Amino acid sequence: MSASPIENLIKSLSCLPGFGPRSARRAALYLIKKKETALHSLAKALETVQESLTVCSECGNIDTTNPCSVCSDPRRDDALLCVVEEVADLWALDRSRLFSGRFHVLGGRLSALDGITPEDLTIEALINRVKGGKIKEVVLAMNATLEGQTTAHYITDSLENMPVRITQLAHGLPVGGELDYLDDGTLAQALRARRPVA
Repeated sequence: MSASPIENLIKSLSCLPGFGPRSARRAALYLIKKKETALHSLAKALETVQESLTVCSECGNIDTTNPCSVCSDPRRDDALLCVVEEVADLWALDRSRLFSGRFHVLGGRLSALDGITPEDLTIEALINRVKGGKIKEVVLAMNATLEGQTTAHYITDSLENMPVRITQLAHGLPVGGELDYLDDGTLAQALRARRPVA
């Protein structure tokens, strides 16, 4: 016997980060009670996003336009490029409004345990962007984890012979912390205190 639509809703909600079975039930009950307003607008928003979602061909951001709204912003500094692991990291840094350059999303981080190699990430595309000649500084905004720092070292080695300044966020970031969960003040300090790598 198949599950009811309500059970399917609860199951779908429980797959979201931060939602366990109880949170999912509470959220489902709220949506059902507010069927005319909350449920309808959520369903419409999800459908619209599903139809128009795309990955930016320039930086790897997720948006509804290609190039994304960040890449198409003419006020951004083409000489500054911030490299992040995931889209959530790009959103966190952009939300702080303290970085005025461009971004590059790697799509993950190097991890021998998980079998993630440089070929699985957009490192080659990053190298090609730097070879383009416009970029003067590459800011490595990797998470302060072993894998994040390994990725930063690999990128530093890959860009070693190019005429570009390589900096990284200050190590005041908590070890094991992820950019998406940091407050704007911590992000601001990390961006201001970036320093050359090697």
